[in-house]
Parts: sequence; structure tokens; C-alpha cells
Amino acid sequence: MSPLEYQLSPGRKWTEAEQAQIWKKPLSHQESEEERRVTQEIKRNWHRGEMKIANILLEGDAGSGKTQLAKALSANFGLPYTKVTCFADMDKSDIIGAILPIIPSEALEKMDPVDQSVLQALYESDGFQSATEVMMEALGFPREAAAQKLKQLLKNAADHSGGEAVEYRFYPSEIVRAFRNGYLLEIQEPNVIRDAAVFMALNSALELDGSINLPTEVIRRHPDFIAVITTNRHYAGARPLNEALRDRVQHTEKMDLPAREAMIERAMAKTGYANMQVLEVFAEAIRVLDKTARANAIKGVAGMRSYFYWVDAFAGGASARASLYPKVIYKITTDAEEIRILEEAIRSHGLLEKMDEAELGLKKNGF
Repeated sequence: MSPLEYQLSPGRKWTEAEQAQIWKKPLSHQESEEERRVTQEIKRNWHRGEMKIANILLEGDAGSGKTQLAKALSANFGLPYTKVTCFADMDKSDIIGAILPIIPSEALEKMDPVDQSVLQALYESDGFQSATEVMMEALGFPREAAAQKLKQLLKNAADHSGGEAVEYRFYPSEIVRAFRNGYLLEIQEPNVIRDAAVFMALNSALELDGSINLPTEVIRRHPDFIAVITTNRHYAGARPLNEALRDRVQHTEKMDLPAREAMIERAMAKTGYANMQVLEVFAEAIRVLDKTARANAIKGVAGMRSYFYWVDAFAGGASARASLYPKVIYKITTDAEEIRILEEAIRSHGLLEKMDEAELGLKKNGF
């Protein structure tokens, strides 16, 4: 799929940093049916006014390729890719951004050394990153911890202002940067958010002619902005996706395990392993385990990531049976009764014997 064929605004000029954010497909990338369908639908409707498709929902299990598809759309459309990972206690500042006081140097020296280093990193940033992103890099924190630290820093900075008039600087969120500049934004797991006010802000941003009220200005949605919402069906703490947010989506894909042939093609491209008998048996096992887990309300997932790593472990010399557990079954569950159910499914489908046959065949052929 040629990026030139599907670029939405071919005349746009990107900065060096923005150009680096446009995803480059690795050689192992295999175009899926979903990728072709979404790409063609967005391109077909791009200039059709109210029929424009610019909000996509990808809903499926972990490892079903949702983020890979979001990144592929970045490559196909030639748009910088960025993402925001939602968490339960998000508030409006996580959607909009934060206003931070510029603390005088003498007051800054009296603050906690960690707060000093973070504020210094924020002051020296060029505004290209969100405040949360800056803190993630400065502290090595995951996104949720960095967001919580930012809230604490706001309070600490206010306490050290000494009541004097201080200068303030606004740091936009990743959502605002993408919304303003016309990037492709992946919004991961919005169904874990608890605060209704956060959903209201998101819903406003997802209107095709939407706007976001910032403390400093009102910004309107860039015509090239694409939002790709990705949600896991069996994610801990997840709820049904907010109805108003779902209503703003113009195209939804149900992301399940791909067909067995597609699984094998992707595994060959990803791992470089090419024995068809092994790939077919492993793919069948993954599909049986996935179906069994669903039927028995086992929360874990047997997905493409498990398949890739199982194939890779076998290609590296591990036995099929032994590597099945750490690469697949234990990723689904470590509960003894649930493991017994999964093992019985593997046995009843004759897959243990098929694994042994494939392994024996390789040994006979000197592999």
C-alpha cells in the first residue's frame, strides 16, 4: 500500500521531529484486511463533509493488532503518530494540559531536588512534548505515575511561589498537540476512565468540527486530525465504552485473531521461521486456546504476541510442549483449574501429538 496513494494532504510540510513521528512500516509488517478496509474508507470519504470518516474504533483482545493497525494508518496517510494511554483517575488536565508557574531560581533552589529537576526539564522543553511526556522522560515514570506527579508538582510549585506574582506557561497535552496540528492520535483504553467530565472533554474533541477550550485560547480541530480509539474487551477495570463517545465514531473494526493463513504469514515475517507444519500446529493451538478461554470465562488471552514468541522460542531450540507454558498458557492464566481446562482442550484436539509429530519430523530431517 503506497503512502503516496493515500496521503490526505500531500502538500503539508513537516518539521524534522514531526517527520520522525510518521511510522515507517518494518519489513515484517503484513497488511491485514482491516488495514486495507479502514485506509480505503477514510480516503474515500475524506472530502465528503459530514460523511467524513476521522474517528475510528478498534475493539478486540490484547495482541489482536490494534496498535499495529493505528501505526500502519500513520504510514499510509503520512501523518505523525502519537498516543495517549488512558487511566482510571484521569482528569481534564490530562485531556487539555497544564499551566505551570515559572518559579524564580532562588525559590527553585529551596524545592525538593526531584521537583527541581523536573521543573528544569519542563522549562527547557520546546513545547513539542506534553508536560506528562517530559516528566516520563525526566523521571523514567510510566504515564499514569507521571500524570500524578505532575498534579503534585503543580501544588508544590504554587506553595513555593511565595504569594508573589509569577509568570505562567501552558503545556498542552498530547491530545491537544495532535488535535491542533493534525496528527494521527491513538487513544488507548478510554473505557477505564471514571470521571464523566473527562468524557465530556473527549467527546467535544471528537466532533468533526469540534473545539477545545484551553486556558489561553480556543482551538479548533485540524482538518487532518484522525483519532483511533483502541480498547481491549477483557481489560481489567474496563467498562463498556461511553455511549456518547462511541456515537462519535464513524467506523469500527472488531479485532479478533486473524485467519490461520494470515497468522502464519505474519509469524514467518516476524520471526523468520518457515516450517509450515510447525506454524500450522502452533496456530491451531492458539486458536483452540483462545476459543476455550472465551467459552470458560478465563480472562487471559491467547493472541498473536503469544504465537510469535512461542514460534520464536521453538525456532531457538526450545521444545514445543515446554515452551507452550511460559509463552502461551501462563500468559492466559496461572490458576490451576483454568490451566487444567486449557490442557484438556489441547489434548482433546490431538494437538500434543501433532506437536510431537512436527518436532520428530524436524529431527529426522536433521533440523
